[in-house]
Amino acid sequence: MKRSGSPSAMVAVLSLTGLLAALLQTLAIPLIPSFPTLLNASPTDASWVVTISLLTGAIVTPVSGRLGDLFGKRRALLLTLSVMITGAALSALTSSLWLMVIGRGLQGCALGVIPLALGIFRDELPPHRMGGAIALLTGTLGLGGAVGIPLAGLVAEHFDWHVLFWGSAGLGLFCALLTALVVPESPQRTEGRFDVVGTVGLTVGLIGLLLPIVKGGQWGWGSTRTLGFGAAAVVILLAWGRHQLHARSPLVDLRLSARRPLLMTNLATVAVGFAIFTMLFAFPQILQAPPATGYGLGQSLVRTGLAVAPNGVVALLLTPVATRLITRYGARLAMMLGAIVIAAGYVFVTLLMNSVLEFVIASGIIGAGAGISVAATSKLITDAVPVTETASANGVNNLMRSVGTTAASAVLTVILAHGAITVGSATLPSAEGFRTTFMVGAAAAIVGLLFSALIPSRTPMSGGPAKPVAAPDGDVISKR
Repeated sequence: MKRSGSPSAMVAVLSLTGLLAALLQTLAIPLIPSFPTLLNASPTDASWVVTISLLTGAIVTPVSGRLGDLFGKRRALLLTLSVMITGAALSALTSSLWLMVIGRGLQGCALGVIPLALGIFRDELPPHRMGGAIALLTGTLGLGGAVGIPLAGLVAEHFDWHVLFWGSAGLGLFCALLTALVVPESPQRTEGRFDVVGTVGLTVGLIGLLLPIVKGGQWGWGSTRTLGFGAAAVVILLAWGRHQLHARSPLVDLRLSARRPLLMTNLATVAVGFAIFTMLFAFPQILQAPPATGYGLGQSLVRTGLAVAPNGVVALLLTPVATRLITRYGARLAMMLGAIVIAAGYVFVTLLMNSVLEFVIASGIIGAGAGISVAATSKLITDAVPVTETASANGVNNLMRSVGTTAASAVLTVILAHGAITVGSATLPSAEGFRTTFMVGAAAAIVGLLFSALIPSRTPMSGGPAKPVAAPDGDVISKR
């Protein structure tokens, strides 16, 4: 049934769901040191509360996009929000480790709203409004990720920690109600059946690939467990790729993904995702480290969160600028500019890491580059695929961003562990280790710049929305 909500209201609601998805990714970070006590678990087991949402978020994005293309994006969006609400409520009701892990895993599915929202934008908005809507959505994603840490820290310091999850469930329910009232069901559908075998293969393969990346530092990079998971993942993903190439209705169209516009954009996304996560990984550690380290600024959790919040705030405030850049110069050049700005932010903080103000400025610079880059990426993906593949293609792109952030977590952990210093009874990273991470972040942004430069300036699928026509089986498909 077609909803009559205005396009502006639809964009606002979908941007709010994106804000919620990003917020849930950082919600548990302030509680990491406390989880072993709160959940009566070892630090190793308690780390699964964060790891599981990372894994499920990576897996669900291509799956939710495909479900939206096949069965309706609004329907898939409501299903995704329902799963997230269930997970948040479960986490709010329990202090058991494994029930919390299950709840957090379900909350990780919230990332599935992003490709669905981007698909709805393409289906419902005229071309001249697409750039602004995408920039607003990506800006709210950055804002949600940045404000999640100080907000969660503030709540955890003054209330029972379960309140964080009750609040998430309430916000999720609010988003679901607004979606049901305002967001129309897309008329665009792709033909075919949902690829269950491909979904299972992708899930198992990604778990095998991402798990040793996340846990390699803890297990040992040369351990049997790490190497075994990695080898199994390669075999499974190769078999999965063969299945996708021969399936009549694949979960991911690998032939389309291998075309230069999508391939270069996705490779650039991995590199830029790595670069953006470097700030979120390193800045809080320096800000909270004791001054006795020689570099630490001794800030509280809330103040640390406020210091990195400009990353998201600037990304949101620059939404109109990102829109104008994409409209006037094209998404490819805008993405290249975003990567350059991110690299400049890391050069700045490498040279100046002596005060909170310098980290606030660096956070804002990197946030500006991230906002422009992510908005341009979404526009490039949307323009490069048929309208019936929009959600699933954006889902794959979000998967690539998750691979980049996961790889960054593993690589930066190794860098900071090498040459650590002892301060009192604590072992902490050295100042040189952090400078190295910043240079690695800058290098990743430059790699993203190089891949962006290889994207064709014009994509074969760009153009206005497709005209819907009825398929023989009654579904609605697109026709150019």
